[in-house]
Amino acid sequence: MQESYEAILIEQIKVEEIPQVMEINRICLPENYSYYYFHHLIVNWPRVCLSAKINGKIVGYILCRIEKGFSFFGLLKWVKKGHIVSIAVLPQFRNHGIGTALMKRAINEMIHYYKVNEIFLEVRVSNPAQRLYEKLNFKKLKVLKGYYSDGEDAYLMVLQPSEFKI
Repeated sequence: MQESYEAILIEQIKVEEIPQVMEINRICLPENYSYYYFHHLIVNWPRVCLSAKINGKIVGYILCRIEKGFSFFGLLKWVKKGHIVSIAVLPQFRNHGIGTALMKRAINEMIHYYKVNEIFLEVRVSNPAQRLYEKLNFKKLKVLKGYYSDGEDAYLMVLQPSEFKI
């Protein structure tokens, strides 16, 4: 029987919570970042660096940043992009909608507050989270060969704000 969590609180990550977020990153993902990288993201783009809490305990997070670059959609146009850098939910709390809630909140903030023209992420070709991203209308744009330090390929997945459905 799956447990249901009614009180999931999604909020901005506080600087003092970085060690807890780093621990979730270490548990869940092979790509780990320094304290200073977490701090940089949280201080510069606080509205899209979010934690998911249950009973006051952080059980997941999403880290994003805002960048500028050429559009992924074939136009030789300089645009504002939302980059989903990292998302993780502790294994025992997965499949309860926490990752979806974090993604939706971050995407909404990128679109409505930061006014991005497109959103992107990289995901391991072996990562089942691709299904979540596809449900949110992300499209696989291309394979990034040897993207990860262990040599695994990644999919570059992109979303146009007009395609985002809550």
